[in-house]
Amino acid sequence: MSGGNAIRGTRVGAGPMGESERGESAPRRRVSYWCANGHESRPSFAVEAEVPESWDCPRCGLPAGRDEQTPPAPPRNEPYKTHLAYVKERRSDADGEAILEEALAKLRRQREEP
Repeated sequence: MSGGNAIRGTRVGAGPMGESERGESAPRRRVSYWCANGHESRPSFAVEAEVPESWDCPRCGLPAGRDEQTPPAPPRNEPYKTHLAYVKERRSDADGEAILEEALAKLRRQREEP
């Protein structure tokens, strides 16, 4: 004999649920998309829905297009830039030397003061 009020052998949403209870599903169409690696994915859309021009490939994650011969190019990955790299883009070496000299002079003045 089991204790408690547990329902055994069922789960939420389980049961004989057919189209009579759910309603009829909308008519669908499958659309093919191809990525740069040659993978084909075929998601289904409702017939009256607008079909997107691109779709993410579920196998490799690259963008996929509807034209098999000319799939979209993979996105260009830019390497991670450090804060120093961004600063060096904005300032010349001469500017950097001047700023460093100014900061060092300020530190020296602070050390000299009692």
